[in-house]
Amino acid sequence: MHRKYYQQICRLLFTLTVIIFSTQVIFANEIEDGTGVIKGKVTTSDGSAAVAVSVKVKGTKRVVATEDDGTFIIKNIKPGNYQLEVSLVGYNDVLQDVTVTEKATANVAIKLTITNKQLEEVIVSAGSKVTKKESDYVSKMPLKNMENPQVFAVISGATLKEQLVSSYDEAVKNAPGIDKLWSSTGREGDGTSYYSLRGFAVQPTLVNGLPGLTNGGLEVSNIERIEVVKGPSGTLYGSSLISYGGLINTVTKKPFSNFRGDISYTGGSYGLNRFTADINAPLDKAGKVLLRVNGAFHNENSFQDAGFKKIRFFAPSLSYQVSDRLSFLLNAEFLGQEGTNPMMLFFDRSAPLLAKNLDELGYNKKMSFTSNNLSIKNPVTTLQAQMNYKLSGQWTSQTVVSQSTARSEGYYSYLYEVSQYIPGYPNIPGVFGRYLNKQNGSTNTFDIQQNFIGDVKFGNMRNRIVAGLDYFNRNTISNGTDYVGMGMVTMTDPQTDLLTQPKVDSALQSATGSNSNTTQQVYSAYASDVFNFTPNLSVMASLRVDHFKNGGMTSASTDQYEQTALSPKFGIVYQPIKDKVSLFVNYMNGFSNTAPREEVDNGKTSMKTFRPEKANQVEGGVKLSLVNNKVVATVSYYDILVSDIVMSDPANTATTTKYIQGGKRYSKGIEADVAANPVAGLNVIVGYSFNNSKVTETDAKDYIDRRPEEAGPKHLANAWVTYKFTSGAVKGFGAGFGGNYASENMILNRTTTGVFTLPSYTVLNASLFYNADKFTITAKLDNITNKEYYKGWSTIEPQMPRRFVAGISFRF
Repeated sequence: MHRKYYQQICRLLFTLTVIIFSTQVIFANEIEDGTGVIKGKVTTSDGSAAVAVSVKVKGTKRVVATEDDGTFIIKNIKPGNYQLEVSLVGYNDVLQDVTVTEKATANVAIKLTITNKQLEEVIVSAGSKVTKKESDYVSKMPLKNMENPQVFAVISGATLKEQLVSSYDEAVKNAPGIDKLWSSTGREGDGTSYYSLRGFAVQPTLVNGLPGLTNGGLEVSNIERIEVVKGPSGTLYGSSLISYGGLINTVTKKPFSNFRGDISYTGGSYGLNRFTADINAPLDKAGKVLLRVNGAFHNENSFQDAGFKKIRFFAPSLSYQVSDRLSFLLNAEFLGQEGTNPMMLFFDRSAPLLAKNLDELGYNKKMSFTSNNLSIKNPVTTLQAQMNYKLSGQWTSQTVVSQSTARSEGYYSYLYEVSQYIPGYPNIPGVFGRYLNKQNGSTNTFDIQQNFIGDVKFGNMRNRIVAGLDYFNRNTISNGTDYVGMGMVTMTDPQTDLLTQPKVDSALQSATGSNSNTTQQVYSAYASDVFNFTPNLSVMASLRVDHFKNGGMTSASTDQYEQTALSPKFGIVYQPIKDKVSLFVNYMNGFSNTAPREEVDNGKTSMKTFRPEKANQVEGGVKLSLVNNKVVATVSYYDILVSDIVMSDPANTATTTKYIQGGKRYSKGIEADVAANPVAGLNVIVGYSFNNSKVTETDAKDYIDRRPEEAGPKHLANAWVTYKFTSGAVKGFGAGFGGNYASENMILNRTTTGVFTLPSYTVLNASLFYNADKFTITAKLDNITNKEYYKGWSTIEPQMPRRFVAGISFRF
């Protein structure tokens, strides 16, 4: 049935592609009699091509956007004298005279009095180019989306600002195929929120392509864009920070060459008060030293009866252009965060479920079962330094260093379903034990990379190359307490004992403490080459060797081991129409280091080592960039097979305990991602994904032939559409509308427990805004229908009900 489903979808998508492409070709070649053509190029003051700039024939409705090389063409213009108008927010309009004659092409050149860096900043801040989808991080080299055989989604900072996004969880809803599993707990070693991506759990662990770990949430005010890279990416990023489903890379704001600033305030339901500032300035007359500073002050309460969050954030970024060859970039983020951890209900995973759905559970989502007296602090410091040196016209040396420290200090609590084992409690659903501990731990990381990036020709074949070395070190320290029980709670009973800090501290006095200090080290070398057989046909070949060492002061002997892995990657891109239609296939590899196991054979014990666990993906699809780059789309089908999972040997007897690498699971699906800017003022973001995952071979009989709980919903869809009036009395006014859909989600799916299913949901959001040259006012209503919905991963966590937010932003 699934094969038939895929065939129907693929056939439909192929038909639509042919129709769209054919229509474009027909219209592109049609020039009416009695008209002429205007053709030109827009450049910046530093000679760079001005990309994604709107060029309007003044006095008409004819508007086009410039291509990647700065060129544009406007057809079917009646003969006469005209003015071309280029408008940019915060800058004076540029007017260019042009004369059109019948059956002739008028060539013009327009120069903007800003640099390319300034232009990029204008595009991002104005949010007028949702279709811009390029990245130097995905492949660790400059490579256009249409040339890249890998699939990735980009969430722009402009979209986040337009939606008044104040949390990372809100931000990622704009990418197709990704869904939150559970929120950040604040516990040491847990990191930030978990999301499902292509059937696997993943966290946002990379900042500017480097390790950026946290024990709490991530602040969004310093985000230039978020890149969601799909599929196992071990070849360029190793195994320690990513998952088989892909990776999430957060790109921060960088300095640019003129003075500008943005001060914003957002307020809303449940005590939301948020101030942000973004100031950029050159520090010398030559513009070689540039500074950009972002900051945030955020207070927010919970929609439940208790809960709060406080954020204090400061992020300076300094760039220094020493010469035409040498430049430096320094980035820092200082995050102070305190709040109550979100209350999650943990089901008993070793006994049959007492409730199999929300109705049977009787959960009142307004109850937090915690107290504002019990909070946890998660300070995070991240420092990054980058040096770029142009060795020649073809080669660049890039040295990057990253260091971060993330701490957990305070109280963490959760609810666990254990009532059926406690004497005196009835065997009924909805009764949970409450447990707490005191966190005192930190995660410290250090990473250094040396990359050599080249664009060279061997004969007539163009080669874009990256070759690099990487050293990564992660040290995790835990000195917190064990968990203590603090009574029982009933889901339907609001009369729960208030937890006070003295009461909890008294209970924790008898708890034993932990003293854990572990270290991981990874030494890596990698190389990737994209070579063009022709301008339209390119092949990517990549390889990584990764040496992993696990140890630390408190690691057991069985946890102290070393392992080496090889990870290849291969891709082919064919563009039947250059920069318009791209057909691609890829083979991608990911891996996970596997610890040794102790085996017993007739009373004799020994240690057995293993190969790294492997994930191999095969994917194919099409990328489109149509109508002068106003419609950018990606449609793909992927098939991921995880193998070499360690499992008990089926031949084990009563006197033998042996292990083999025979476990397997698969994850298959389709994804579609469309971003469109079809007419001036209209921006469209639409995504859809379908995922089919199953564990096929395992010694854990609870999971055999079942969908993994980390896989999330099978079907996901996202959409956000905005329209802004660009002329007339209502110029600057606009509206946005969109939301997210998720199908049913089996958050517990085991033979022993049975299945607990969260229902499907659709959440709708809408906004109104007014955008002037110097300020923007926005009002937004999230969850318009006040839909009750939940997330989970063998847990249950209620999500935000209807919420109103409004914001004002001043630019200077």
